[in-house]
Amino acid sequence: MTTGPALFVRYAFAPNRLGYCGPADADALLEYGALGRADGGFRALAKQFEGAWPQLRLIAAATGTADPLDREVVEAYWIGNRLLDRARNARGGLPHHSYQVFCLYPWADLLGDERRTAQALRVLDQCRIRWGRVIADTTDHVVVESRPLLWDGSQLALGPPQQETAIRGFDGVRLIERLDPGDWVSLHWEWVCDRLTPAQMVALRHYSAHHLTLVNERMAQRRGGRAGMSGPRIP
Repeated sequence: MTTGPALFVRYAFAPNRLGYCGPADADALLEYGALGRADGGFRALAKQFEGAWPQLRLIAAATGTADPLDREVVEAYWIGNRLLDRARNARGGLPHHSYQVFCLYPWADLLGDERRTAQALRVLDQCRIRWGRVIADTTDHVVVESRPLLWDGSQLALGPPQQETAIRGFDGVRLIERLDPGDWVSLHWEWVCDRLTPAQMVALRHYSAHHLTLVNERMAQRRGGRAGMSGPRIP
């Protein structure tokens, strides 16, 4: 079974390589992921993920787990599992990556700005952990079918399936073995993170949908608040 540190790298590597979060040494992170081990050096790297690390610590503390890099804790944050329901916050959110993306990062608030809508939607779609069905594995790249986020001017929703090409390896290093057509995988930015079990598919869809509903409700409330502040019309 994949260790907690190796699982962390599978999900954290893509945004780290792009320079969005975490330490500057993406090569070291990838090497740790390939080895599947954790030492003081790896923990120092993991702690530099300012979004993920506090959430891992929160899940561990709420569930009485000693190590934030315990495999079940790492899985809870990136994919979702039973541990999350013991760490709900007062605003209805759970320490799941989709909560970070939809409810804590600023991108959802930028959707209403026509100058930034396209960029904000792309970041929201690529930054969330997505799921897709494998069409073909070409060694370093995988063709998958997944459902992108759509914005209709007032709400975010999942659109119809579309094909995309994702990266399975980088600099000759591949963190998962060959994939078969029909396999379900998780995706982060343009990177294939892992093969998903049926239970993980259910969990990822469930917790993603929970926070998608939450952000849509919050955006509707904000629009209602702004409309209320405009005052009555004078005939």
